[in-house]
Amino acid sequence: MTTAEALIAAADAHSAHNYHPLPVVIATADGAWMTDVEGRRYLDFLAGYSALNFGHGHPRLVAAAKAQLERVTLTSRAFHHDRFAAFCTQLAELCGMEMVLPMNTGVEAVETAVKTARKWGYRVKGVPAEMAKVVVAGGNFHGRTTTVISFSTDPEARADFGPYTPGFEIVPYGDLTALRAAVTENTVAVLLEPIQGESGVIVPPAGYLAGVRELTRERNVLFVADEIQSGLGRTGRTFACEHEGVVPDVYVLGKALGGGVLPVSAVVASAEVLGVFRPGEHGSTFGGNPLACAVALEVIAMLRTGEFQERAAELGELLHRRLAEMTGSGRVTAVRGRGLWAGVDVDPEVGSGRAVSERLMERGVLVKDTHGVTVRVAPPLVVAEEDLEWGVEQLWEVLSA
Repeated sequence: MTTAEALIAAADAHSAHNYHPLPVVIATADGAWMTDVEGRRYLDFLAGYSALNFGHGHPRLVAAAKAQLERVTLTSRAFHHDRFAAFCTQLAELCGMEMVLPMNTGVEAVETAVKTARKWGYRVKGVPAEMAKVVVAGGNFHGRTTTVISFSTDPEARADFGPYTPGFEIVPYGDLTALRAAVTENTVAVLLEPIQGESGVIVPPAGYLAGVRELTRERNVLFVADEIQSGLGRTGRTFACEHEGVVPDVYVLGKALGGGVLPVSAVVASAEVLGVFRPGEHGSTFGGNPLACAVALEVIAMLRTGEFQERAAELGELLHRRLAEMTGSGRVTAVRGRGLWAGVDVDPEVGSGRAVSERLMERGVLVKDTHGVTVRVAPPLVVAEEDLEWGVEQLWEVLSA
């Protein structure tokens, strides 16, 4: 038995089987490359579902973390600390907003956004008590807490976890007519991913996000954009909403905000929206901790230059041009995405998304499948052009074989 096989067997024996990872055990990583316990290198074409937009071990992020580790890592929100004000101020500025409510994981930020929208609905909009409704889109993925799976349409996420939290209405993604019909006087928010990641990198029809923005303004409803996967440079802009010139009322951020170093998430909005909270009504021991703020501040500084967004846009053109060449080949049925992010639908005759992922792993490229036949491609934004070309070539070789 190899070292990797022994470690995988031990993990299977002693951890809950809530994931089905590829049979590779990573030991070290740098930039866009990872090395397993046997010493074999792999090109990372997943980037931790966009958590690693800046690659593995980016020197600026590691240095920020190390410096803060030697000072103070946690105070809880019982006390102020000297990195908090700068983090909130600079993140609000990056988003063009006024206030920040920091959390840890992405799904915590989504839960926070739901609570924010409901409280705003009662205190500001005047919705009757217990009547607030949030409209969401089918095919969404916002996390896996009990409330969030209550408005999921994925059977794997929902089955055997009821009873479910009420107060949500699901409409088809990309359908403005259905959305308009679903919004009532008790609707407090429309919660959407500008691009649906887990569903297979689904880009909505042109004009959809702008239509959502117009409708929500017209009906006095908050537009909450879950940019946890799509935001912070992934699509070639700081936020995916920018591709339609849209600014939502609320940004939900996570993943890349922690630079792949530690979990950092946040809800960012106006003072009118986030100003509804009073002490004791919401919180997190680790939310906005000094270490998280130090790393996130460096992430914000890196994004302010625009170089990572520009790189994602330029390399994204190359990625989508190469992937487009595969469509019509009888091996790829569709390619979707934006920037350095793509969903590749494999013809079932070629194999499942899982099978393609395993064959790519054997060739030194790591991706992950979703929904049966889709392979997601999302390398770190720091990937070298020649490495990107090589990775796409390996995909073509696998499909051709």
